[in-house]
Amino acid sequence: MKKSSFVGLVLGTVSGVLFALGMCMALIPEWNAFEPGIIFGCVGVALGLITYFIWRKMEHKAPIHVSGKTVLTLLVGIVGALALGVGMCFSMVWEQMVMGILIGLVGIVILLCLIPLTKGIKG
Repeated sequence: MKKSSFVGLVLGTVSGVLFALGMCMALIPEWNAFEPGIIFGCVGVALGLITYFIWRKMEHKAPIHVSGKTVLTLLVGIVGALALGVGMCFSMVWEQMVMGILIGLVGIVILLCLIPLTKGIKG
């Protein structure tokens, strides 16, 4: 394993755990830790971004160029993830199983659209 991959693995895991713990702290009312949860979540997101930039630097990759395709890919990913999450909320929190499954499937289809958007379709 390359050093850059190991560093990315460790930092990515730590940032993911911090983000997940922060979201649990913020969203589970029984824990009564909303504000610390928001702080933990933000630290997790910030560490994730820092990890990405450190990994790119260690791999000697060029900086990311923001283009229309990059913005569209980002927006499609965000919309797909939100739709999948809303579908899960409908199913598990609001006990509307059919609506939740339908919304979740729409989210999955949107996320699947990322594959041809990023990789392209080759004949």
